Amino acid sequence: MKTRGLAVGPEFLQWFGLFGAALTWTVQLVVGFGVTVARCGPANAVLGVDVKAWELALMAAGIALVLLSEGAALSVLWETRNADESGPPPEGRRRFFALAASLGNLLFLVIIVLSGTGAIVHEPCHPA
Repeated sequence: MKTRGLAVGPEFLQWFGLFGAALTWTVQLVVGFGVTVARCGPANAVLGVDVKAWELALMAAGIALVLLSEGAALSVLWETRNADESGPPPEGRRRFFALAASLGNLLFLVIIVLSGTGAIVHEPCHPA
C-alpha cells in the first residue's frame, strides 16, 4: 500500500492497528498521572502546571492516535476482506488481528475520552 509516497506495509498496519491504541492509552495514563502529581507537589509553585490544559492536550492527541490506529485496522480488514480469519497465514492472521483491533480500538477510544474527561473535571490536591 502506498500512502503519499511512503511505503507502508501490511505488517506495520496490522501491528499499529493492534497495539497503537493500547500504547496511546498507556502514555496518556502515565503522563497524566505525572502531571497530576506535579500539580499537587511543591514544584507547582515554580512551574505552574495547568492540569486541565495538559489533560485536554493528552486527550486530543490520544483521540487522534486511536483514530489513526483504527484506520490502520480497518485498512487491513478491507485488504483481507476475501480471507477467512481461520485461514492460512499471513492473510488469515491479518484478518483475525484486524477484527480484534477494530473492536479494541473503539474500547480504548472510550477509555481515553472517559479518563481524560474525569481528569479535567476532577479537582486535584484535596486532603483525604
